[in-house]
Order: sequence, then C-alpha cells, then structure tokens
Amino acid sequence: MSEFQIITPALLEAFERIVGKTHVLTAQRVEADVYADYGRDHTEDLHFEPGVVLRPANAEEISQIVRLCHENYLPITPRGAGTGLSGGALPIHKGVVISTERLNKIIEIDERNLQATVEPGVVNEVFQNAVKEVGLFYPPDPASKGSCFLGGNLAHSSGGPKAVKYGTTKDYVLNLQVVLPTGDIIWTAANTLKNSTGYNLTQLMVGSEGTLGIITKVVFRLLPYPQHNILMLVPFRREEQAAEAVAAVFRAGIIPSGMEFMEREAIAWSSDYLKIPLTLPEDIRAHLLIELDGQDLDQLYKEAEQVYGVLEGYDVGEILLADNATQKDELWKIRRNIGNSVRYNSVYKEEDTVVPRAELPTLLRGVKEIGARYGFKSVCYGHAGDGNLHVNIIRGNLTDEQWNVGLRQPISEIFELCVKLGGTISGEHGIGLVQKGYIGIALKEANLNLMRGIKQVFDPHGIMNPGKIF
Repeated sequence: MSEFQIITPALLEAFERIVGKTHVLTAQRVEADVYADYGRDHTEDLHFEPGVVLRPANAEEISQIVRLCHENYLPITPRGAGTGLSGGALPIHKGVVISTERLNKIIEIDERNLQATVEPGVVNEVFQNAVKEVGLFYPPDPASKGSCFLGGNLAHSSGGPKAVKYGTTKDYVLNLQVVLPTGDIIWTAANTLKNSTGYNLTQLMVGSEGTLGIITKVVFRLLPYPQHNILMLVPFRREEQAAEAVAAVFRAGIIPSGMEFMEREAIAWSSDYLKIPLTLPEDIRAHLLIELDGQDLDQLYKEAEQVYGVLEGYDVGEILLADNATQKDELWKIRRNIGNSVRYNSVYKEEDTVVPRAELPTLLRGVKEIGARYGFKSVCYGHAGDGNLHVNIIRGNLTDEQWNVGLRQPISEIFELCVKLGGTISGEHGIGLVQKGYIGIALKEANLNLMRGIKQVFDPHGIMNPGKIF
C-alpha cells in the first residue's frame, strides 16, 4: 500500500461537483462542534478530526467519490449515526468521511414476500415501526435503536435483547448493494431465502466494519409480528445466581424473547439517570429482565409459570410482573439506557465479552476477581440469554497512565478468560480501533492472514476504513 495522499483544492472541487457544495463539509465551512461530531462516536472520549466530510445522496455518488479516492490514495471512513462503541467510525487518518445520513429511505416493504428494501441511513427503530404498521417484524434491536442506523448495525452484525430468540442482524440479510473500494457497484446475492450460488459475499460484508466496501441498499427478510408479550423483572440476592438462572430457564425448554442481566449499580444508575423511580432493597445484587413473546397469550402464561418454577430454585426477591404497556416501556427504557447512564457518570471502556451462556457465572466471577486484583471498578450488564456480557470499566479516579496503559493487562486477562470458556472478545460491538490490539487473543495468525488476504483483494490500495480490525 502506498502512503495516503492529502486532499487538494482540486479534489474538493471534484467532490463538490459530485454531491453539491452544501454537502462538502470542512472545518472552515461549518460550526466547530458540528464538524467535531463527525470525528467521534460513543467510544470513550476519543476524537479524530476528518479531512473532509461528504454527504452523498445515493450509490452512484458514493461510487464516484470512492473511485476518486481509490485513484488518489485517499483514506475513507464510512460513517452512520456514530453510535458505535469500538471506534469503527473514527477517521484516524483524517481523509474522507462518507456519511450515509442522506441515504435514509425505506424503498419498499414487500408484504407478499415478507421482505423490505432500505437504505443504510434509516434509523433502526423507524424501520421497525414502519414494518410493524403492516403486521411485520424486524427483530434486531440494539440499545441505541432510537438513533443508530441500519448500516452501522450491518457493519457490526448488531444484536440487542431479542437476539436470544431471533438472532442478530446477519440472520435477516438477504442481499446487499455495495460500493467496492474501487468504485464498482455490486449486489452480493439475490432476494431469496436460499442461495447456493458461489461464495457468500453477503455474510462476508456483514460484520466487516466498513473495511471491504460501503453498503448502499439492503434487502431484509421479515417475520410476522408477535401479538403478545409478558415481561418480568427478577431480583437476585447474588449476582452469580442471576447468571446461573439463565441457562436453567433454557434447560426447562423456554426460549425467551429477551433475557437481560443487570447488576445492581447498572439498574440503579439508569433509573436515576432517567428519573424513573425503582425500589431496590439493600440485599438485592442483580436483576434479570425476562420477556416472553408469541401469538398465543394463554401459551405465554404457561411458559411464565414454568419460568417461575425454575426461579424457585434460586434466592430471589419479589418478582415484578409488568402489568401494562407503560410499565413494560419503563423497564425496557431503564435497560436500554444503562450505557448512557454509565457515560453520564464517568468516562468508561466497554468490553463486549461473549461466552456460551452456561459459562456466564464463571465469566462474571472472573471479571470481578480481575478488577479486584488490578484496582478498577466495573459495572456489568448485557444480553445474558446469549452469553453476551458488557463489562464497563469505570475510569473514576484512575490516572492517565493507569487508564491508557495500566488496563491493557487486565483487559487481556478478561479476553483470555472468554476464549478459555469457549467465547470470544466481541459479540456485537466489533473490533474497530480500540480492540484491534487484542484480536490475537481470539484468532490465530492463520485466521488473520486469511482476513488480510480478503482485505487485499477487495481493497488493493488499503483506503477503506484503514487502521481498523488489524
């Protein structure tokens, strides 16, 4: 790969001809705080100023931009809503930020085939609500669903609470339109439920974190919308018992549509942040938020009784069964805002650990033991039903040296524990910038060399989101 080049006045004029002058943003043309937002995401307090921000309107404009960048060795950072937690959308080499905010159309909802074609700048929740209006269901629901773009969800194969029953973003993608790093535009597959025609380029793009191309359209498969749900908040007097109960519910033959773990501080911070009153007895150390959904309410009540039966074997407090839509919404709001509440309280590092669900108690115990040895505080929560524990390491009073250098070893030990338990170092947040130094814990050099080879085939000049993953 040659050295990256700088953005010249001639290139700025070329970009203006493609997208229009109002959609070419530079530090000199827009307010400082607006421009600064394009250089950060939700990863810690990191910031990298872009060389230029472009806001194209369609695949053809993106193709022209990318072709120019390919010819002139300009680094490109694809960007969605900027809600990522691994630094994947940070322009660490300055260069060109391509924002997908104007690619925000729901092109078609195909009720006959239970499919939808959308652009990557559509907000997750907007899409969910649009398909719900016609009785259809798009399950992937990250905590940031009210603001995150579908393109970012694709970049990381995002999950969310409903992944435990319905799977992650990758399980709903049929076909993608992609602008390759050379400027070529391709479709990766067909709009069919089956496809055995060559390599699976669709799934290769999903989770590639913007390093192989820019997604400009996506065809999703949909499901019928579940008409009923039951939600219960279960308090535990011991954190490890809350983690142990997760696998026990599944062994009883129940597959919840949500199974979320929240240790005491996580739920307390979030309820305080939202000013939603929630009584937390002194002896309660953790909660499970358990949701059941389906088309038959009587069947759901039978399943809820089975869940209660499982929970009788654990030291639990008074179980709250949400009895109306408002109460359900408040409980989910508390769960979804834990990350925001942690961010409100302190700068933090969020480690997106994942293990087989039965190993969750061992992981939780290990995280706390590592924190005690190295002197840091953690707030843990996550998608317990699929073994995905978000470990938030709180900066608090840690010095710059402790924060930037001293945490490397304990974070490595947390990831090594995950791998030892049969898990890996990221379930849904991706590797991006901040986790790339740890990827060797999870993957052998042979794996990484295969990935580097794929990157070279797609992106011979190395311009697409450079400095991420590897």
